[in-house]
Amino acid sequence: MSGPQAPPLVSMITGYWISQAVYVAAELGLADLIKKGPQTPEQLAAATKTQPEALYRLLRALASLGVFREDEQQRFGMTPAAESLASDSPHSQRAVAIMMGEQHYACWGELLYSVRTGKNAFDKIYGEPVFNWLSKHPPEAKTFDDAMVAIHGRETAAMLDGFDFAGIGTLADVGGGNGSVLRGVLERYPAMRGMLCDLPGVVERANPQIAAAGLAGRLQTIPTNFFEAIPPGADAYLMRHIIHDWNDEQSLQILRNARAAMGDSGRLLIVENVIPAGNDPSFAKLLDLNMLVIPGGKERTETEYRELFAAAGFQLTQITPTRADVSVIEGRPA
Repeated sequence: MSGPQAPPLVSMITGYWISQAVYVAAELGLADLIKKGPQTPEQLAAATKTQPEALYRLLRALASLGVFREDEQQRFGMTPAAESLASDSPHSQRAVAIMMGEQHYACWGELLYSVRTGKNAFDKIYGEPVFNWLSKHPPEAKTFDDAMVAIHGRETAAMLDGFDFAGIGTLADVGGGNGSVLRGVLERYPAMRGMLCDLPGVVERANPQIAAAGLAGRLQTIPTNFFEAIPPGADAYLMRHIIHDWNDEQSLQILRNARAAMGDSGRLLIVENVIPAGNDPSFAKLLDLNMLVIPGGKERTETEYRELFAAAGFQLTQITPTRADVSVIEGRPA
């Protein structure tokens, strides 16, 4: 492995070295400390309660990858990549690095188990489904919420630029988490009203952000278990990165509940990655493996979405790509 670059397959094999190094930097909050000014490993070790030499070795490796920069005095400073690890960065990826480095990393270590059994690894490691586990672990749930915003935040603008929501009086965001997507839609469409539908503890976490955005008068939070029922009263039902969390049987139950909630003029708007045919690289194909090992869901092809919609009482009417990886998959009652 000498020379400026490792062979491509070796780089793939050792990829987790890098992801775990970035995770440790994120967990220790190194970017937040270094953002105050260049610091030595000794200074950083004192602040993070780590061993100075070991910490230096971590920083040196990250600096070689463009995360942090070492000067001639062995002080470490910021780089654009390091800015993304800072907690107060507008596009912070710190929560993503922590989530991926902890629960996700553990589950990917059990990928062989999932491939052999078809079962998700999260349940095997943590003893219960991921969303149940998060409901009992508030700090990790907060990290999860922040990570979802960081990962998918840019998709909201892309979705709004690519798909026309005009004519929708009330939009229900089913499984809408902290409400960031619905807030973005309501800000773009001032006459629209919203319904944020998610589990009681989830919508409770969303209420302060809704109030801070000045949307409390237009955005109603409704505690919802979408496996049991989905509230009626909306013109359209939006689900972004919800269906991919679940297997076909579970997804069908969610979609049938949506069909029962809406009238014959309602609209179903699913925002997901659509797996393309062929051998070209696709983030959706790797994300599909993440769905396998953690919630037990799946990404789907256009054909699979058409079949799922039809079984739930919908006709898939159009798929609108966006400049992000996701598409808006629209269904109308059949």
